Amino acid sequence: MDKEMHYSEDNKFIPITSIANGEIQEVARDIYCLPIQVVNVCIIGNPAKKNDWVLVDTGMPKSADNILESLAEKFGSVQQPKAILLTHGHFDHVGAIVELAEKWDCPIYAHSAEFPYLTGEKSYPEPDTSVEGGLIAKMSGLFPNGPTQLGERLKELPKDHRIPELPGWRWIHTPGHTPGHCSFIRIDDNALIAGDAFVTVKQDSLYKVLTQEKEINGPPRYLTTDWEAAWESVGILKHLEPTVAITGHGVPMYGDELTESLDKLARDFDKLAIPDYGRYVDPNTH
Repeated sequence: MDKEMHYSEDNKFIPITSIANGEIQEVARDIYCLPIQVVNVCIIGNPAKKNDWVLVDTGMPKSADNILESLAEKFGSVQQPKAILLTHGHFDHVGAIVELAEKWDCPIYAHSAEFPYLTGEKSYPEPDTSVEGGLIAKMSGLFPNGPTQLGERLKELPKDHRIPELPGWRWIHTPGHTPGHCSFIRIDDNALIAGDAFVTVKQDSLYKVLTQEKEINGPPRYLTTDWEAAWESVGILKHLEPTVAITGHGVPMYGDELTESLDKLARDFDKLAIPDYGRYVDPNTH
């Protein structure tokens, strides 16, 4: 099997960028959110210190230089991280992973159920352009869905839910959007990195994505294939009572607003998140 790192054959730059692009925000102690075009990557720790930080997800295709420039502008210098963590392997979360992992020679951690899409074996299901939603849903047929090959650097998250390079953090399996989707939570303050288990922008609406209008939603509709599992995952995260959440798309959400919004999403997921129609929608979920 090919062990050289490389992107999928259909990987390409997607020309969609929000007003928040490149602006690093400190969300909680030692946790930062960096929007890259229309997706967030997270920084845990201090990138100015070697082996003192971890990167969560790697943004859109062709974004490695943008990530490095934003980090250097914020922190002064960018040293080798301890690891890269992946919430999942969709194109907008692994867009710069080959360049960054090779530059830093660091391990990449993901859930074992995501491995087929990260070892060159299996493509994700085709984006659902027929799903109920806005313009981005209709455009989603242009999005890459082929497998990425991460080679020997890819490591499985331990089954005991520890994160090897992040003491005090735990991973949670939150499938639905993808089979191996994971979220990450810090134990001492319940700061949550949710990936695409839920998001804080209506991701299928081009206008709301570009303006980053805040609105809690389920996972992006055009790439979610198991809505029952996605609903269960939101319930799991709600019961963890996060104090702040960085999601894969949209702005961070805090405190009472987060608690109330997540409670409502978990309760009314069938009305708020599950589309009325689409290729992956089971009519029995409504």
